[in-house]
Amino acid sequence: MKTFWIVMLIASSAALLLLVLRRQVAKGWFVRFGTHLALAAFAIYALNFSGWITGWYVPLNPATIGAVTVLGLPGVALVLGFQHLLLA
Repeated sequence: MKTFWIVMLIASSAALLLLVLRRQVAKGWFVRFGTHLALAAFAIYALNFSGWITGWYVPLNPATIGAVTVLGLPGVALVLGFQHLLLA
């Protein structure tokens, strides 16, 4: 069963890569996305260790960094809201 999921992951990743390369996405898009990704990770890190919010911790994982990358700083509020909703 584990082999099946690994094969599915590899096949879907290859299909996604093929789709991105065939559409010839502008090169600036990758730079902009990478910059947003790095800034999102830095913002979460700074928020966790600066002491701005006490009693809260936003984990640094792909889901939280992705939410903040796509939504910007309101994504941090979304993640904190979900944490409060699910853990309360």
